[in-house]
Amino acid sequence: MPFLKRTEREAQQANQLEKAPSPTAGAGQKVTFLAVYLGLVASIGGFMFGYVSGQISGFFQMEDYARRFGELQSDGSYTFSAVRQGTITALLCAGCLFGALIAGKIADVLGRRLSISCSAFFCCIGTVIEISSNTSWVQFAVGRLVNGFGIGSLSVLVPMYQSESSPAIIRGVLVSSYQLFITLGIWTAEMVCYGTHDDSTSASWRIPNGLSFLWALILGAGILFLPESPRYAYRIGREEEARNTLARLAGLAPDSREINILVNEIRVKLDEETAGVDTAWHEIFTGPKMFYRTVLGIVLQAGQQLTGANFFFYYGTTIFKATGLNDSYVTQIILGTVNVACTFGGLYVVQKCGRRSALMAGAAWMFMCFMIYSFVGHFALSQSDPASTPAPGNVLIVFSCLFIAAFATTWGPIVWAVVGELYPSRYRAPCMALATASNWLWNFLISFFTRFITDEIDYLYGLVFGGCCLALFAIVFFFVIETKDRSLEEIDTMYVLGVNPITSSKWDGSKLPESKDTSGRNSSDAADAERQNSQAPVQRVPTVTIEE
Repeated sequence: MPFLKRTEREAQQANQLEKAPSPTAGAGQKVTFLAVYLGLVASIGGFMFGYVSGQISGFFQMEDYARRFGELQSDGSYTFSAVRQGTITALLCAGCLFGALIAGKIADVLGRRLSISCSAFFCCIGTVIEISSNTSWVQFAVGRLVNGFGIGSLSVLVPMYQSESSPAIIRGVLVSSYQLFITLGIWTAEMVCYGTHDDSTSASWRIPNGLSFLWALILGAGILFLPESPRYAYRIGREEEARNTLARLAGLAPDSREINILVNEIRVKLDEETAGVDTAWHEIFTGPKMFYRTVLGIVLQAGQQLTGANFFFYYGTTIFKATGLNDSYVTQIILGTVNVACTFGGLYVVQKCGRRSALMAGAAWMFMCFMIYSFVGHFALSQSDPASTPAPGNVLIVFSCLFIAAFATTWGPIVWAVVGELYPSRYRAPCMALATASNWLWNFLISFFTRFITDEIDYLYGLVFGGCCLALFAIVFFFVIETKDRSLEEIDTMYVLGVNPITSSKWDGSKLPESKDTSGRNSSDAADAERQNSQAPVQRVPTVTIEE
């Protein structure tokens, strides 16, 4: 590939960068209103997911909803079979699975910002189908399926947009705010359902459903007032727009040294990516270190579901009604409040602590909670008359709260941050789509089969999730690199060079191999150079060869 021609200003900047020592990724950056506003508005996509997920648990206990969509029993009451309840619950996740798979392509064609807006408005279609359902549970389930297309797409697009746009100094917090808004959505849905569940008319479930319109409109319109992802803008040739957006988000001048360094890193990575042929879909597995990263992202997103958190959120009112509590809505609100409050703590954890240590501590904590939850529920709680054993019932509530506290401070928010940082720009859209699709696949499986499994083995079902938490501890320890406070380009370099995850927090990016020509070099060349020149003391930021 011929050397790229540069403007005189860019040539001067490149020479400047070659001579000056390289700062850390977040050096000089400020916490700006625009960056925080961008993270919060985009995170409404998470609120929509949480709201739609949280309301369904309450619907199953509502009189009018059961009369319209449940099954008539011999005693004149209405209930839901495991198949019907599982289908209504799980079809949202099935729609999300397909929405996530197509989101990557949409993001590369329309751009991150416009794709988010279109996906938000698409959710309104599903809401219309749900609200207009009268007595057909199949229609209501199809509405959740359609709604899921938009929600699933947003679950890929929002973290992608946030990770590509946020300054390194607060990227972890802003991407993790997606999970915070999921918890806020769940809590809001529980509060709304609690306020309407005593109504004997269809307003009990149609009012909570109709509010979904409001969240979609806020996101769909609000995102249009925000800038496009600077890394996406740079990739499609809008270099000045990308530079100015990076500067505005970081609170720096467009020609400042910090922005010059960041733009140079983005340019070098893009030059490396475009040095070869056009990207084929299979390169997300065959590219340099891409099989490792693609599979790791899939496992981490699946792991977020296999921790068992949605076991409580989807079936919370049903679970705690079985413990003999008079009002299971109140218990669900308690769990939701713990979830929200602890997720605020999770933002502190992701900003101040490393990704690895937080994920491992969370996995160990959740393992302990599920062990106690499972054995107490199976051996101490009366299955025929739970009200006769109040002490074990209280233990279940306490350890459910402790579990949710662990999830909300670690695996809930941090997984979105880690996966958003995991991939190079060239493969980010399809890889994040595939990883998030694995999250929705396991979400679907858990939500559909939980009733069948708990009907057979009751609380011992928690042992499955406990075992998964133990396995996730080992996966993080051996395979996840510490990425706190590093730029996306630096993180890509760490994975390409095969930095040891166990010692990755101490890796010094200032000791990269020297290369005068980076415009035609690909990532595998960088890895070869590292193996041959691992002791060469050179600059962290690669230089650019200029052709006049």
